[in-house]
Amino acid sequence: MSHEIVPVDDPIDVPSTSYSRPILGRDDSPERHFTRSLTFREHVSEPFDSERLPATLASEIQRFLRIANLVESEEPRIAYLCRFHAFEIAHHMDRNSTGRGVRQFKTSLLQRLEQDEEFTVRRRKEKSDVRELKRVYHAYKEYIIRHGAAFNLDNSQREKLINARRIASVLYEVLKTVTSGAGPQAIADRDSIRSKSEFYVPYNILPLDRGGVHQAIMHLPEIKAAVAIVRNTRGLPPPEEFQRHQPFVDLFEFLQYAFGFQNGNVSNQREHMILLLSNTIIRQPQKQSSAPKSGDEAVDALMKKFFKNYTNWCKFLGRKNNIRLPYVKQEALQYKTLYIGLYLLIWGEASNLRFMPECLCYIFHQMAYELHGVLTGGVSMITGEKVEPAYGGGNESFLENVVTPIYRVIQKEAEKNKNGTADHSMWRNYDDLNEYFWSLECFEIGWPMRLDHDFFCVDSLDTSKPGRWRGMLRFRKKTKKTDEEMEDDEELGALSEEQTKPTPKWLGKTNFVEIRSFWQIFRSFDRMWSFFLLSLQALIIMACHDVESPLQMFNANIFEDVMSIFITSSILKLIKGILDIIFKWKARNTMPISEKKKQMVKLGLAAIWTIILPVLYSHSRRKYICYFTNYKTWLGEWCFSPYMVAVTIYLTG
Repeated sequence: MSHEIVPVDDPIDVPSTSYSRPILGRDDSPERHFTRSLTFREHVSEPFDSERLPATLASEIQRFLRIANLVESEEPRIAYLCRFHAFEIAHHMDRNSTGRGVRQFKTSLLQRLEQDEEFTVRRRKEKSDVRELKRVYHAYKEYIIRHGAAFNLDNSQREKLINARRIASVLYEVLKTVTSGAGPQAIADRDSIRSKSEFYVPYNILPLDRGGVHQAIMHLPEIKAAVAIVRNTRGLPPPEEFQRHQPFVDLFEFLQYAFGFQNGNVSNQREHMILLLSNTIIRQPQKQSSAPKSGDEAVDALMKKFFKNYTNWCKFLGRKNNIRLPYVKQEALQYKTLYIGLYLLIWGEASNLRFMPECLCYIFHQMAYELHGVLTGGVSMITGEKVEPAYGGGNESFLENVVTPIYRVIQKEAEKNKNGTADHSMWRNYDDLNEYFWSLECFEIGWPMRLDHDFFCVDSLDTSKPGRWRGMLRFRKKTKKTDEEMEDDEELGALSEEQTKPTPKWLGKTNFVEIRSFWQIFRSFDRMWSFFLLSLQALIIMACHDVESPLQMFNANIFEDVMSIFITSSILKLIKGILDIIFKWKARNTMPISEKKKQMVKLGLAAIWTIILPVLYSHSRRKYICYFTNYKTWLGEWCFSPYMVAVTIYLTG
């Protein structure tokens, strides 16, 4: 080669024979540590961590990873080949990934190789990897020959020469492996990368891919039992019905193709389900027999825990739940697992909908009906056609068609909040939206959901005008017609059905609207304030009468005066009733009729007692009807007045 390659732009401090990490430039980000859950869609030119490696592999592969980081900026394909060679060595040294951190390292490195594959091929200057390696290796070899015999090199040139020798040494090993026979195809074949990527799948705790069968955790009896339950696909509909050409691996893959859940969600919830089952199995009391552990009881326990709220919701609304099980025990176990898996997948993609548990119950209610129809080949009583999932067929169908519309309602309602400055009655929070699913009206949304339903309306419109007149106003605004022209058009029937279609109505708040006021202090703690005020009034009356003994309280005059505290009590209840109506006034449109009647009755009774008690007290004060006892007792005589009788009735009411 006639041209000269400078191996490193910035010299690297190498005080000894050991390698050091490359110096990062200003535009480079800090070194990334490999993790098990990273996935990439775009090329990121960051160095792969060559320092934190498994202890059993570091001595053999570290130099290849370090050299890859050194040459990546100038020769990305060479860096790719060095990393691939390091992976081949690691896989040869520990095929079952039994060493500490080996499996995580392999997965992370394979992800990086898969990420860099197409990018590095485009940056390759030769037609093949072998020619690319030879070109760079000979360039460094000539650089070493040209400057190796010089004695007047400064420190920077001497360090570049040292780095060039190290790079050439590594490239020689890689080139030797590539040209040995099996190497070229192993490095250049793109399918090899893909096959290993399928063999090593990122995971959290359980390695459920083919490469994890030798892991110790997968040999635990409770894990085996849980995996067997999840992978029981016998009796499922054929995969051809869901445009799949291979059999389903497990129940979660069937649910994914049936309802359109995301790949990441399916992987996470599959592992979540297996861990839940295994934890429940291991907590079961050990039986005396040596029979293998079964997951029937564990599945039943999870069913009770997961669907307790759902069954209560169905009972409250008077609807039969859609969890329908066959009579055959083995089939029933599969159905239960499918229902639990379906709920987990719904919950996994629900996002902020998790703050609305009854909304999730509604979604599960509809999808459980579809699941049962798919499993049994049922026919819809409404359409007369075979039951099929309303939102199946896509990788993100559930997210786009179910979660996103409801989430947008939450988002737009939250924007109306204006960071807490807007009036509470002008926007709906999670409680208001979730409260709608506590009523039978929620089934008017339908399935597939009617996006023109009032639930999805977020604009507060003037609903006092009939729908036809609102349509006329919108039409006049678009056409800029006068009132006379509109009347002529109305006589001629010019308005179409679409123009006069009623505008969706904003549902508004449910039952409660927060109104900021200092009176809320009294309304929220009315019992405490009533106790303090009535106690203070009673103590003042007793002090005015110079009461020295509790027995003096039975004196007719003192007792009647003390009982005047109930006049104050009736006034306080009247104030609370008025405040209740004032603070709930903005929720009157969505408040049930029974709640309105209850508030009016409370206010009416409080007003009646506020009038009766003061009138009776003023007219019957010091007018007693007394009865004398026949025996000498501490009571002496017993006196009462009409006011005291009224107080007795007031307390029993």
